[in-house]
Amino acid sequence: MKIFVYSYRDFDEAAFFTKFAKESGVELGICRDDPDMDNAALAKGYPYISILTTKIDAELVQRFYDLGVRMISTRTVGYDHIDLAKARELGMHVGNATYSPHCVADYTVMLMLMCIRKMKRIMQRAELNDFSLPGIQGRELRNFTVGVIGTGKIGETVIKNLSGFGCEICAHDLYEKESVRAYAKYAPLEEIYEKCDLISLHMPLTKDNYHMIDEEAIRRMREGTVLVNTARGGLVDTRALINGIKSGKIAAAGLDVIENEFGMYYFDRKSDILDKEELAILRSFPNVIVTPHMAFYTDESVSDMVKHSIQSCCLEEAGKENPWKIF
Repeated sequence: MKIFVYSYRDFDEAAFFTKFAKESGVELGICRDDPDMDNAALAKGYPYISILTTKIDAELVQRFYDLGVRMISTRTVGYDHIDLAKARELGMHVGNATYSPHCVADYTVMLMLMCIRKMKRIMQRAELNDFSLPGIQGRELRNFTVGVIGTGKIGETVIKNLSGFGCEICAHDLYEKESVRAYAKYAPLEEIYEKCDLISLHMPLTKDNYHMIDEEAIRRMREGTVLVNTARGGLVDTRALINGIKSGKIAAAGLDVIENEFGMYYFDRKSDILDKEELAILRSFPNVIVTPHMAFYTDESVSDMVKHSIQSCCLEEAGKENPWKIF
């Protein structure tokens, strides 16, 4: 069988693609660029394509379908970058990939600690040989009440990690899990907002939770709340967050994802003028840490993403049950 791979990365994915394609008997087509209308024709003759977090809009979905592509496999957990409605309309299948939850969970706890210990300020001062103490006194995580919204594999792992710090943990999810109850108490969103000192987001982006952290949600939060987002940027209304930081309602934020990040992250843009005013504002705050969607990025996760994307396409080709198939 044949799979065409877009956004193919030589420096980290190539060895895994070579290994797993050989093991599965797959012929790969390769394009190092992101898919677009100009290079879509390269996938002609390939029933399956593998992509990353590139925007695949309705026009591009249609183009791939016309070229004979019958499944889009994204090498990511999230799939909100694909126009799912168009794919369903055409009968085109969509699949994602999974990886160990520990990579994002570890990174999340790191951001929590960096926020409450004011690590951004400490590191900025140290670069200037400013070793003074005023303004960088931190807090201890054991004294926090932490709210984890979303208790899937990653959220649950975050909760298990947090349990070792001795903090009180509240959780919220549409689908509650008994395994989580050993470490946390489930609570409604209103209670999470009003009770928790630190809130961490761990859910996919849908039309129902878009901008769930908005002006009203922030208004309900405790004064001096810490917000961490390693899920999807669209969960947070960026302008509302900026206003919350300015007012002091949000004491600190750790953001591995932001709104409108497509076409920016994973590229060298140091010589470019970025049309990202809100990003510039967030980065200017001494109490906000912004990282470029890196929480997933470990050796194990890259291997898993490549392997599962290939396996998903192979299972679809064989007509077998596919755990990564969205529809």
